[in-house]
Amino acid sequence: MTNLTAARPLPLQLTADAFRSVFRGHPAGVAVIGALAGDRPVGFTATSVISVSAEPPLLAFSLPETSSSWPAVRDAETLTVSFLGADQHAVAARFATHGIDRFAAGGWRALPSGEPVVEGARSWIRGAVAQRTPAFGSRIVTLRAIDSSAVDEEHPLGAPSPLVYHDRVYHRIGAHSAIA
Repeated sequence: MTNLTAARPLPLQLTADAFRSVFRGHPAGVAVIGALAGDRPVGFTATSVISVSAEPPLLAFSLPETSSSWPAVRDAETLTVSFLGADQHAVAARFATHGIDRFAAGGWRALPSGEPVVEGARSWIRGAVAQRTPAFGSRIVTLRAIDSSAVDEEHPLGAPSPLVYHDRVYHRIGAHSAIA
């Protein structure tokens, strides 16, 4: 079998600035990933959450190994993903801030299993870690969904519109932004 990488030179690599510029133009939903480090909650804002599969129910996100949250994510058997509503941009900003106790201001609760979820989030998923795949200094963490909130239980009047991050600014989408 021939090694194609050795047979063909690799194309030039896109610069980090050019790569960031492309993704600034690509809107992403905003979530808070939660874990337990011993008896202490740990969490961070993520815009990299993706649905992988419905059967089995899998989702994934990425995290740099240099993140202060990585040791908790590395050691956790289960994690939570709280999908934020448009009114929670301050929560997203707090969980994206380095060097603070992100849970000190409240606005969260522990599930019966102990993991933290953001109060008032559109929805949340609790997942068992299925894989932590190395990716050049980051990890792609895959979760098998094992529990979730029911939107009508969390928000009896309907879920708020989702919080979206686009071009370094938080946005809300909803009926007012529908095209068709």
